[in-house]
Amino acid sequence: MGSSRDVAVGTAAVPSLLLASMLGKNVSAIKEPLLYLHLAITATFFAGVFQAALGILRLGFIVDFLSHATIVGFMGGAATVICLHQLKGILGLEHFTKETDLVSVMHSVFTNTRQWKWESAVLGCGILFFLFSTRYFSKKRPQFFWASAAAPLTSVFIGSLLVYFSHAENHGVYVIGYLKKGLNPPSLTSLILSPPHMMIAMRIGIVTGIIALAEGIAVGRSFAMIKNYQIDGNKEMIAFGMMNVAGSLTSCYLTTGSFSRTAVNNNAGCKTAMSNIVMAITVMITLLFLTPLFHYTPLVVLASIIISAMVRLIDYEAAIHLWHIDKIDFFVCIGAYFGVVFGSVEIGLVIAVAISILRVLLFVARPRTSVLGNIPNSAVYRRMDQYPIAQSVSKVFILQIDAPIFFTNASYLKERISRYIDEEEESMVRAKGEKISLNYVILDMSAVTSIDASGINMLEDLRKSVERRGLQLVLANPGSEVMRKLDKSKVLEMIGREMIFLTVAEAVSTCDSLLHTCKPGVGNDSIASDNNV
Repeated sequence: MGSSRDVAVGTAAVPSLLLASMLGKNVSAIKEPLLYLHLAITATFFAGVFQAALGILRLGFIVDFLSHATIVGFMGGAATVICLHQLKGILGLEHFTKETDLVSVMHSVFTNTRQWKWESAVLGCGILFFLFSTRYFSKKRPQFFWASAAAPLTSVFIGSLLVYFSHAENHGVYVIGYLKKGLNPPSLTSLILSPPHMMIAMRIGIVTGIIALAEGIAVGRSFAMIKNYQIDGNKEMIAFGMMNVAGSLTSCYLTTGSFSRTAVNNNAGCKTAMSNIVMAITVMITLLFLTPLFHYTPLVVLASIIISAMVRLIDYEAAIHLWHIDKIDFFVCIGAYFGVVFGSVEIGLVIAVAISILRVLLFVARPRTSVLGNIPNSAVYRRMDQYPIAQSVSKVFILQIDAPIFFTNASYLKERISRYIDEEEESMVRAKGEKISLNYVILDMSAVTSIDASGINMLEDLRKSVERRGLQLVLANPGSEVMRKLDKSKVLEMIGREMIFLTVAEAVSTCDSLLHTCKPGVGNDSIASDNNV
């Protein structure tokens, strides 16, 4: 149902461990394993419903609130916390905190120093060295990409053999143990659709569903860009959602597009989504026939594999890049990171999204206004602070408004425009040494795509204000929606239809001719001279 040809779906590290950590806060997997399992399946169901609903209702823009900076910070924070949680497996600890914040994890590690198992730690460090070495080798020699891809499975194989022949499970190295053969049974009756656990599952499902969706779509877009084709975000949401709904009915937990799996898929030469069917068949064969092979797999090996996967998600270079490009994006990233590391996943997301929304609100509430000047020997008008060669026009002051005019910024714009006019007149006095007044104030409204009632009232008040100064307000290139609202509100009549122009150049030319001829009215350059306006 999706549009990506490359995405390889399945369980991914961040959504999987995020789901486990959030479930662990509410239910113990050891004391209440059945309830834990049912909650995981129910959370997957709600995640799928939420994802599919976003796509069906074409509300994919919601995921866009998770900006690149947010994703970088969140992924880094989640990866840090997950890596720290794997210290339980590396050190062979039996008792460990269910909290995800850094302080709780470190407290749990160092208050149980007597439980540390050196055998487990040595094996874990050895496996980590092997995983990082193969990754480094694959980067240096891209033709051996398969070495890094095969390293996790090789680690499982080597670790299992070591435990089997040395009986390390009797000396502090914990193993997976017995795994039941067979395919997943139907789980429709396992869904918990009654309070209070339903609300827990719904909350976990929505949070993990958003993260899984953002990761899956990001993976699809990345490889679509490499292969030069487009993917439909809403179709991807529907596909991921329906996949998780179907999975929740067959005892599966949250799945999404995996970056590492997709990269291996791409390197292996996959061209269509048919590769997912081949992968599913392989997993089915493993479940039916190969599960006894994992009996002696050490948990420390799995912890090492998870750490090696998570370290790649701590993208400090991207954070440094954000600092050089945009300081606010950097603080969004850092806010998400520290929110996750010192608080929780929800706190990190809330902090990052809140900073992003505040930034958007600040842009809307305090839009940029620029003074325009004429580029010599042309009819082009550009910002004077950006183009030093731009020259002001005698007795005409030109301002550009770079945002829609709403109730959030109407008062600010009026005050800002009045201040600009005062500053311009003062600078003219300083330059000429005598009182020289302006005659026209031209507002370039090409970037004003919309206006509300407060914005219309602002223009009316501005017109009165500049008229009291002996000036004439002129509008250049207002959009169709703005013109329609100005016409209906009668503000257009007050400003004067002859004072509306297609371009700043036409407005300046007409104002200049009026100053020289001292005759009212304008020629055919006016937009509003057309009866159809």
